[in-house]
Amino acid sequence: MELQTVTLNRNIPLERKRPSLVKKVNPFIEANTQDVSLSHLKNNCIIPVFAKDNEQTISHQEFIDSALSCALRLFSNEIIDKPEIRVSHQVKGRTPDAIHIPAKELLDQQKTIYYERMAFIIRIPSISENINGNELSLCIGGVRSYNHENLYSKKTMEKFKFFIGFQNMVCCNMCLSTDGLKSELKATSTLELEDKIMQLIEGYSSSIHIEKMNDLVKYSLNEKQFAQLIGKSRLYNYLPKDEKALLPELLLNDNHFNSIAKDYFADKSFCKNEDGTINLWNVYNLLTGANKSSYIDTFLDRSVNAFEYAEGISKAINGDSQYRWFLS
Repeated sequence: MELQTVTLNRNIPLERKRPSLVKKVNPFIEANTQDVSLSHLKNNCIIPVFAKDNEQTISHQEFIDSALSCALRLFSNEIIDKPEIRVSHQVKGRTPDAIHIPAKELLDQQKTIYYERMAFIIRIPSISENINGNELSLCIGGVRSYNHENLYSKKTMEKFKFFIGFQNMVCCNMCLSTDGLKSELKATSTLELEDKIMQLIEGYSSSIHIEKMNDLVKYSLNEKQFAQLIGKSRLYNYLPKDEKALLPELLLNDNHFNSIAKDYFADKSFCKNEDGTINLWNVYNLLTGANKSSYIDTFLDRSVNAFEYAEGISKAINGDSQYRWFLS
């Protein structure tokens, strides 16, 4: 395949620099996940199949390799980090010769595993931007959840989630927008998967995304407004259906807003000012920080929803009626 370099759809060039060697200690998602290497997926995990025709699924490692291949082609002159991979919901099995062996006596070579859910990111740290003193690095990534496939049937179009956006390197929170996420990318082969990944990356406007995030710095809430926001957001999930249907969708739940309320006082990077005010960029980062506790299969949709919510609150400050309920 011919190599090509494609410039992202942006009007304002982002800063390019060789990143400082700062150790990143925070994962991009936490919840019930664990960190694994690409070699672990390739060498230690079996590949699930569709039961009725024994056709193999596109494996986690093939998904990651497809994304990495696209990154190397589209960003050939940039620094590209190795994938950071998080998995959850381990599915265990055993080899036929271990059929009668007690679980505690199984040898490593008699055990089989794969992970039902997997999320990964690939950072491109040489493409970066600074917002309110926070360095953001461009990144791509995806989510695969086998629980969204009918593995008891024949092979069909398989479902993936893929994104391009930014990672705040202060806290490693993900910053995603609607045009940077494909929440249901369907493919039957790795070639088709790569083609659709390329289309999403090429259609993403980094300049618009950065501009919208920069706008959040311009708006602030006082302590009373922030308390109103938290209270109304917790009420949202208990509204009657007809009333909720009139409001914008909010995917974060009570546990997330409990964490946001706590971090309003305690977060070292994004807490309130001494006078109780907090700008919406910091509120947004409290939202994305709380979202780290989401399960893998809901993580990306909530990431995008957190941005829509923060952007909507900025419009509500200016009198926009759609999000006004959250501050009234």
